[in-house]
Amino acid sequence: MQLLHIGTYFTSEQAPESVPSVGSTLDDDAVRALHAYPTDVDRPWIRTNFVASIDGSVTANGKSAGLGTPADARLFGILRELCDAVLVGAGTARAENYGGVSLSSEAKARRVAAGLAPVPTIVVVTASGSIDADSRLVTDTEVQPVMLTSAAADGSKVAALRAAGATVIEVTGESVSTGDIVATLSDLGFRRILCEGGPGLFGQLVSDGAADELCLTISPMLVAGEAGRIAHTSDAADAPMHRVHVLGDADGTLLTRWVRRP
Repeated sequence: MQLLHIGTYFTSEQAPESVPSVGSTLDDDAVRALHAYPTDVDRPWIRTNFVASIDGSVTANGKSAGLGTPADARLFGILRELCDAVLVGAGTARAENYGGVSLSSEAKARRVAAGLAPVPTIVVVTASGSIDADSRLVTDTEVQPVMLTSAAADGSKVAALRAAGATVIEVTGESVSTGDIVATLSDLGFRRILCEGGPGLFGQLVSDGAADELCLTISPMLVAGEAGRIAHTSDAADAPMHRVHVLGDADGTLLTRWVRRP
């Protein structure tokens, strides 16, 4: 990857003189440094990661994986390494056949040295509780997931998830609000959050002013068709963002990072 452009936003750990110059070829350590979370926040910082085609499609052949490139896969792994928890909606977890986060022994060692748990926890937002207890989320993981659900959830599914080892947290009401999500993440001690979608959950976070950051990969392909965009809401919600940087790969992939303006 090469650093193509950079803005003027820096985390508390990034002095301007420490940032690579435009045109630099970046190794994994440099990419990690460019995506360091702020250290001066007293609440969960929610970073969202998406990939989209040049024409704005969030999927190719029904899955975001269809838009993937080597550079996007490399960043995907690095972003997971840096977070306390991966936040995801149930629809995306089912469509993408999610399992637990898998990291190399070297990545686990880096996390422990940085004061993190060896492996991040996956937190699934599912108001209906509609995650199967025998899904990969529960059966193929080193760390059991947290299911954040509502009073409207299917009692039998909730019981099965708990019996399988998942942590199920029920909130009052028939939906899971952004306030519920942020409060739960905070109560669990998770501050560095990586939200991997889907568009409905991302749209909810944008609408409620809780999307602090977006890492958007632009895949070098056109898709057309009727696929949706990365954020869905019933009403438009303006959220001005500041460009932090743009990275480029030789195949045309662009990796952008944006932070919400104060």
